[in-house]
Amino acid sequence: MSIEIANVTKRFGGFVALDDVSVSIPSGQLTALLGPSGGGKSTLLRIIAGLEQADSGRVTIEGLDATNLPPQKRNVGFVFQHYAAFKHLSVRRNVAFGLEIRKRPKDEVRARVDELLALVHLRQFADRLPSQLSGGQRQRMALARALAVEPTVLLLDEPFGALDAKVRKELRDWLRRLHDEVNVTTVFVTHDQEEALEVADEIVVINEGRVEQIGSPDELYDQPANDFVMRFLGPVTQLGQQLVRPHDLQIHTGTADPAAVTGRITRVTRIGFEIRVEVTTADQIVTVTLTRNEFLSLGVQTGDTVQVQVAEQVHIGAAYPQTLGAA
Repeated sequence: MSIEIANVTKRFGGFVALDDVSVSIPSGQLTALLGPSGGGKSTLLRIIAGLEQADSGRVTIEGLDATNLPPQKRNVGFVFQHYAAFKHLSVRRNVAFGLEIRKRPKDEVRARVDELLALVHLRQFADRLPSQLSGGQRQRMALARALAVEPTVLLLDEPFGALDAKVRKELRDWLRRLHDEVNVTTVFVTHDQEEALEVADEIVVINEGRVEQIGSPDELYDQPANDFVMRFLGPVTQLGQQLVRPHDLQIHTGTADPAAVTGRITRVTRIGFEIRVEVTTADQIVTVTLTRNEFLSLGVQTGDTVQVQVAEQVHIGAAYPQTLGAA
């Protein structure tokens, strides 16, 4: 294992940021620490980096006990949300900085910087100042600077949080491709579920200082350990006492099925290729997500009475927590 976090606890006064957290992160993997704000994910990342000291527990990086090592001896690269660029230095000098303070030969520094600028598609901007770059370009520069010293582990703290949605999408696609090229063990913090599901090999869901579940994106989405994980990783609705994904429900208009719940369509909303249908039953509002073609084939509209049930191919018992409020 590249990183082992064993029984780590961290308090800030009376606030417990991490409560006996243990996580294993395999070498070469891209792992997301996902959770709501204040849940402890950034604190865990900073403890791995050595920027915070745990009150108890152990951190091992590539077999080396790093619990009490200072940051500069852990061989980790760290990228913050707000770049932390040297404003008076060119892009080239920013990327070269870590190598220069390590007294690397000038030819080696030049070659390494050229290689990284090409990798992050910034070679043509090498002589510009950070202020002359877009937000996405500055973040790519920050990643190149972190990679320059060939870290064992790359740590990213909400790296795209300050960017608009379109640039975030472009950069997370780029980050996945970059990780596949350089193959460095990468851990990134995010509260964006789509970002984690799209980019990560493995996701660690953290809430209120505890690990809720660890697994692949598919495992967490299809087999959430509890209601919190299910609600946090994607849309949910409630049918009777069961939490379900809206796209795992069906609407039909024929003879009532014993497993179906009868209700009336009270709202229809189109969002791109999706149609979201709200069905009001005797005691709740159920949201069903359909494709446009599925909706049109039903021939229904607002005010019609319909039946709603879980799609036959969905095995609720295996896929979801058994009942609302399951631990």
